[in-house]
Amino acid sequence: MRLALWLLALFAVAVAVALGLSQQVGTVTVFVPPYRIDISLNLVLIGVVALFVLLYLAVRGMTGLWVLPQQARRWRVQQRERSAQSLMLNAQIGWMTGRYLRARKAALQALTHVEGLLDTETESKPSSSLALMRSVLHLLAAESAHVLRDGKARDDHVQQVMTPHPGLSAALRSEVQDAARLNAARWALHDRDERSAHQLLSQLPQGTARRTLALRLRLKADRMGQMHLPALDTARMLAKHGAFSATAATSLLRGLALASIDDCRDAHQLQATWRILQSAERAMPEVAVRAAWRLLGFKGEPALALQWLQPVWETLVRNPADLSDNPVRHRVIEALAQALHILPPDSDWLARVEQSRLANPRSVELQYLSGMVCLRHSLWGKAQQLLEQAAPRLQSIELKRSAWRALAELAEHKGDQAQALACWKLSASA
Repeated sequence: MRLALWLLALFAVAVAVALGLSQQVGTVTVFVPPYRIDISLNLVLIGVVALFVLLYLAVRGMTGLWVLPQQARRWRVQQRERSAQSLMLNAQIGWMTGRYLRARKAALQALTHVEGLLDTETESKPSSSLALMRSVLHLLAAESAHVLRDGKARDDHVQQVMTPHPGLSAALRSEVQDAARLNAARWALHDRDERSAHQLLSQLPQGTARRTLALRLRLKADRMGQMHLPALDTARMLAKHGAFSATAATSLLRGLALASIDDCRDAHQLQATWRILQSAERAMPEVAVRAAWRLLGFKGEPALALQWLQPVWETLVRNPADLSDNPVRHRVIEALAQALHILPPDSDWLARVEQSRLANPRSVELQYLSGMVCLRHSLWGKAQQLLEQAAPRLQSIELKRSAWRALAELAEHKGDQAQALACWKLSASA
């Protein structure tokens, strides 16, 4: 449709010109003594238009010839840029497919082209894209050199990235430097050098340091350096950002909390660590039991250990069916028995344990705990009855040995040496 309209317009112009020229009867006389030349006005007009067209074409031709060297130079630069881009893509493909020698070779060849192009750029018009390409190629070459265990070449490339080309904008300069630090930290962790990794990560800006990649690297560095409390704080941030699944986050936080408790060397340090833990971490049975046992091992306050264990104890009482199937729950019962044995007789805990046993008569562990509490309150007969019923049926070896030892001590207290000897043998063979 457009072509048809153009044809109609062209024919209309042609008809208009033909009509105009056919009605023109004037002449132009040129006197060149002693001659006189008469020329049709139409011919003069056509000649003037033709002369203008020839002059225009001549000027365009001269201009084209004048800029031809510049166009040739621009074409050569474009060809070198295309070649550098192709080599950079080959380097990326080689790195992703594990062909590191080929990737390194392609990156170095591309760097040669880019450096040559940057040298030809004028200082007034630096190319930001070429400068960015230079930094990316150095990172690719450094990555390949690290895999090939060429530490010197890797560090040289990283240094080139840390001192970017002046043509790179300020925002991109910060980005490529952050990328260099993150990659260098990852390589340091791969080389088991957590100190260098911490130093590099500490140089990151605040916004970059809170990114998931930086937090993952910091977590790995903290765990490698046995810095469990900082690692726990980093793991909390990662879990908040959704870097792990709920199950993985819980497992990671539990493991770091246990490691932080194991790092404590006295009761004061343990209490300070416990205050740092969050409520969800304190409620984990493994964490509460480990902390209570460590506190009792440091000769700390048994009442504080009971306070730490009370939320776990309440959870266990609400779900008594699993008491005999989980080793952690056995440790809870054992820690409670140990703490209550050290404390003076506490009637509140005696009533609490007895109510739990009566509410769950099938729980052997609660029966054992009730017997140990009765023993502490000098209720010898009831303690012996409960422990004799519970000892043969206990699944936990530690609880079974503790029950038989308590029965042996009761028998010795009564003067029944034969019964005491039998209980000691059962305790040793459990």
